[in-house]
Amino acid sequence: MVFVFETDDHKSLRERVRTFAEGEIAPRVAWMESAQTVDVQSSALIARQGWLGVTIPSEYGGMGAGHLAKTIVIEELARVSGAMGAMVQASQLGAAKIIHYGTEEQKRLWLPRIASGDCLPTIAVTEEESGGNVLDMQASARRDGDYWVLNGRKKYVGNSHLGGPHGVVVHTGAEAAGSRSLSAFLVEDNRVGFQVVPHQPSLGLHGFSFGDLVMDDVRIPADNMIGREGDGLAVAYSSSILYGRPNLTAVALGIHQTLLEETVRFAKERRRRDEPLAKLPTIEQRIGQINERLMTARTLAYQAAHMLDHGQACDDELISAKYRGVESLMESVLATMKIHAAAGLRRDRCIERLVRDAFHIDAPAGTGDIQLRRLGESALGQGKGQWSRRLVHVTALSSLPVPSEAAQEPAA
Repeated sequence: MVFVFETDDHKSLRERVRTFAEGEIAPRVAWMESAQTVDVQSSALIARQGWLGVTIPSEYGGMGAGHLAKTIVIEELARVSGAMGAMVQASQLGAAKIIHYGTEEQKRLWLPRIASGDCLPTIAVTEEESGGNVLDMQASARRDGDYWVLNGRKKYVGNSHLGGPHGVVVHTGAEAAGSRSLSAFLVEDNRVGFQVVPHQPSLGLHGFSFGDLVMDDVRIPADNMIGREGDGLAVAYSSSILYGRPNLTAVALGIHQTLLEETVRFAKERRRRDEPLAKLPTIEQRIGQINERLMTARTLAYQAAHMLDHGQACDDELISAKYRGVESLMESVLATMKIHAAAGLRRDRCIERLVRDAFHIDAPAGTGDIQLRRLGESALGQGKGQWSRRLVHVTALSSLPVPSEAAQEPAA
């Protein structure tokens, strides 16, 4: 563990989450894997612990504990269930838009409900044809008196089948307006014309929901807009960059930790010629490499979260942590499978689940290639500015400048 960044409160929080996850969530993992559907019960149970409000200020009923605490919560849940770690991280994206851009009325209405676990918010940005090129999205909204009418389809929305309100980003202006052509709205799931496409099982993260939302002339009050008209890109990126990257890094850490624990256990128990497999130099070396990767990834992740908590510019650190966390996890996945050999393919062991779950972590909030591109731009002095700086003192309805080039950033 990286104790240099952790306080006693962080350590106590980790202990509580780990005890809960091992006692309440671990017994349900087998069911999640066999059912391959959304685990509403586990999601609700976790939400009621108050951990969805870990970054929500205490004045709105949240923990106000910060980003490192959030990292610890997600990591410890993902250590037992990648799906439930993903559920919490997706909820954080949904809360972020309200924390940073919501009106006081929106905050008073929604943040206490999120903190208490009464609702699981989402952020819906990605579309089939646009991917990370957010300005290429087709979803739109038109003003009709005191209402906006939304049309379009969003994909890969975390907590889609659990969530509400949904934070939807759409075009409200001409594409020529560039980054100012997008706006964000809170859309309740009971609105006429709003539909959640039936859940489709994916490769991994069984129990988690990330599906499609369809809007067909969905009418919502003008007061449901988040931020000002034209703030949609900023709403999307603040969620993705400042929450999505560290959140997914935390999920990767949890999976990585279990990979190490299970591999060590296997190497000690499996015997070859009357000696543990761990006695073989090649096995010992591979386990050492897994341990080193995990330690490095955790240090980078905790440092970035610590900096974010202390108001320091840390966009590059967040990018680096996400890139290294995912890349090192995939390297350890391969090493783990080499150590387990055929045993790693059996469903009576958790290794094959961890391998499948790991493949879900790269694309959201930007693939590794996108992260490297951003780091390259920063090194060349061509960066887009520091989102971590911009939102330190952001107030409700603030309108942050968003360079048009930022439209290539990954969506949430």
